[in-house]
Amino acid sequence: MLTKTQIRHVLDTIGEMFPDAECELNHRNAFDLLIAVVLSAQCTDALVNKVTKDLFQKYHTPEDYLDVSLEELQQDIKSIGLYRNKSKNIQKLCRTLIEEHNGEVPESKAELEKLAGVGRKTANVVASVAFNEPAIAVDTHVERVSKRLGICRWKDSVLEVEKTLMKKIPIEEWSDTHHRLIFFGRYHCKAKSPQCDVCPLLDICREGKKRMKHSMS
Repeated sequence: MLTKTQIRHVLDTIGEMFPDAECELNHRNAFDLLIAVVLSAQCTDALVNKVTKDLFQKYHTPEDYLDVSLEELQQDIKSIGLYRNKSKNIQKLCRTLIEEHNGEVPESKAELEKLAGVGRKTANVVASVAFNEPAIAVDTHVERVSKRLGICRWKDSVLEVEKTLMKKIPIEEWSDTHHRLIFFGRYHCKAKSPQCDVCPLLDICREGKKRMKHSMS
């Protein structure tokens, strides 16, 4: 496991590599963001942005999503995985927003998590990006990178990864670090072909060293 000094080195390095890392889901406001993050489950941000380009022209408010039939909404997001389930969740969460929150997206993570299709990760993203709440949302990139680098243990659950990162990273850096870890995992430390040979963190990365050894043997 990495020491405090090594974790500081990781944070500084990924900060230099991706100083402008931010949420890559296109959105105009908190409501759009909520819809986009629900759509992004097990799906790439690039595909979600492709679909929301037209979707957000057609739908602006929770009422708009309820004014169409479930079938019509399904057609509008059909190219996204799990579209049937996601369509149901979107209409359900829109109903909750209207009935319980005056059509507004709630700011608290606890209230966000009560919405259909919204898990802990989604709530963290919305709270962080839309409302500037300190949060670390653990997606596949964040989990992979944290474990490869040795900030977390291989056997840690997603929740344990989140709690470990929250403990080891200063609270004022949570949101920036969350985006930087995603960029680091998406563009550098990729799932199938991580760029270990040119990685500035190779000297402290247990996984990278192992991979380099294998590639040389």
